[in-house]
This record gives sequence, structure tokens and C-alpha cells, in this order.
Amino acid sequence: MATEEVVMVDEIPFPPKITTTTKPLNLLGHGITDIEIHFLQIKFTAIGVYLDPEILSHLQQWKGKPATSLAEDDDFFEALISAPVEKFLRVVVIKEIKGSQYGVQLESAVRDRLAADDKYEEEEEEALEKVAEFFQSKYFKKNSVITFHFPATSATAEIAFSTEGKDDSKIKVENANVVEMIKKWYLGGTRGVSPTTITSVANTLSAELSK
Repeated sequence: MATEEVVMVDEIPFPPKITTTTKPLNLLGHGITDIEIHFLQIKFTAIGVYLDPEILSHLQQWKGKPATSLAEDDDFFEALISAPVEKFLRVVVIKEIKGSQYGVQLESAVRDRLAADDKYEEEEEEALEKVAEFFQSKYFKKNSVITFHFPATSATAEIAFSTEGKDDSKIKVENANVVEMIKKWYLGGTRGVSPTTITSVANTLSAELSK
């Protein structure tokens, strides 16, 4: 973690550290979301995962495990998600789309996960609708940034969107179940939306835990 250089993720720069409230969080993994259509890879977003280095103390039982086994170990990512440390996701748009499309993807992914765990009640539906509405009016130009800030101690999330020429807009999500599933959408191990990000986080943490 000695390098302080900007990390390029598919030609998009990510700072090696981000300070949200009090202390700097380290870029511990990155990747992209994409799909393949007729052998053509279409990239949608670049993702940076920033975590409080303190996370390592919550993952000691995986010390010495190779990155390949961590990437396939959903319990490891479950522990990472539930560890009471600050987490921050920075998502940068590669291919422009309507915000509503992203909102619908997030909404259905989170809803499916909640339903599978029997946690999809009226409160969850309401909270999730607000998130989808937040994205409804946005237009994701290339290089627009969506961030998800998950504080260490409260089960909330602050989602922010910034794009060239407009003021940043933010929304706070206060439903703990919805917040948990948003984390799982991006960090949910083998079921995460971006396998490249999961592999990258596993590689970094495996190396850090071996020190």
C-alpha cells in the first residue's frame, strides 16, 4: 500500500485514498461492470472499493488464504460487509445511460435479495422506491460519479451523484435491510455484480492478511 499513485481502472483515474469524514480509506479493490453481446464486451462502469484499513482485524480467520479461495468464499465477503468499519464505493460511468436504467438494475437486484431472505416488507419497498426515484431524473454521462458511503457505526448509506456542470445530489438510505443488500450487490462475493471487483478485493486482502 506504499504507492500513492492514482490507479487507472479502464482509463478512469481512482485516487489511492479517499477521506470521507475522519480518516482516509484505502482503495482495496477495483473492477468494472460489463456485459457481453455477440462476443462484444460493453463496459458500463468502473468501480473502486475503499475500506478502512481496520477491516483487516475483522478478517483474521482468513489469514494466509490464497486470493483464489477468498474470491469464492462468500462467508469472507459476508464478514467484510458486516464488519463495523467505514466503507465507500466510487462508481464511475464508462458508457452513458439513463439514470433510470441504473436505478431499475439496483432496485431489482436489491429487491430479489431481500425477497430471497424474507426481508422485503413495506418499509423496504418504500426505501427502495426512493432510491430508484433518486436516479430516475439523472442522466449518466460518461465520467459521472455515483458514490455510496457506508458509515462504520450506523446501518445507513449516503448515495451521491455528480456529473459535469451540475450540483451534486444526495440521498440518505436509512432502512438497514436495503443498505445491507446494496452492499451485497457490489461486495456480495460470488453473487456480486462485478466479478472483476470481487477478484481484485480478494487479491488485495489476501496479500494484506499475509503480512
